[in-house]
Amino acid sequence: MSDSIVEDEIDASRAPLLDHLIELRRRLLYCIAAIVVAFGVSYWFAEDIFGFLVQPLLHAGQKTVIYTQLFEAFLVKLKVAFFAAVMISFPVIANQLWQFVAPGLYRKERRALLPFLLATPVLFICGAALAYYMAIPMALHFLLGFQGDVGGVHQQALPAIGNYLSIVMQFLFAFGIAFLLPVLLMLLERAGIVTRKQLIGARRYAIVGATAVAAVLTPPDLMSQVLLAVPLILLYEIAIIGIWFTERKRAREAGTDIVEV
Repeated sequence: MSDSIVEDEIDASRAPLLDHLIELRRRLLYCIAAIVVAFGVSYWFAEDIFGFLVQPLLHAGQKTVIYTQLFEAFLVKLKVAFFAAVMISFPVIANQLWQFVAPGLYRKERRALLPFLLATPVLFICGAALAYYMAIPMALHFLLGFQGDVGGVHQQALPAIGNYLSIVMQFLFAFGIAFLLPVLLMLLERAGIVTRKQLIGARRYAIVGATAVAAVLTPPDLMSQVLLAVPLILLYEIAIIGIWFTERKRAREAGTDIVEV
């Protein structure tokens, strides 16, 4: 890219600070409006959404949930509606974020950033699906296995709806965010904060870190921890491979030797 083209792009992206703040406020208002509208729709279907979230508990053999505080059921309904609203409105939020950031980027930077933005919801949904269909049922099977006679006393699980929702949301967000690891690492590499060689050298520490994160974010049963730790390690390796491909592309565009893996 010639110096004149670069200067033209910089001049085209310049704007006074006040204009940036006005634009930011406009984008935030759009995001809030999207969340409010989605919340209204989600609140109407909150019971159906909670019915979907409670299916792993039902399949684990637990057919009763309780609430011990008068406002607990209502607050759970609000939380479910808000959780669903954020998920539904995410495309609008991501689009507004892109609309705000894109004018300040070079054309090449826009082409580089857009795939990461598109991959974010896909990876998050993949992680949340793994949590919902595999990790949560295994964790519930482990946790509900403590029911029975203990010292002559019958021990029975009566999960509160608020606690159950908190556990489910913790699983969904933990797995969903964990699956964004390749996006994070590749963005850090694009920003020059880390390099592929540094990531390769830190592989052993990444394995230890993935195991520690899985131990903190999941119940103490081994299978739930493995279901989070193994994907984290694999995603770390996928990020290294993805960075290698981007290095090859940049090397070809610069006319230099292709980076060896």
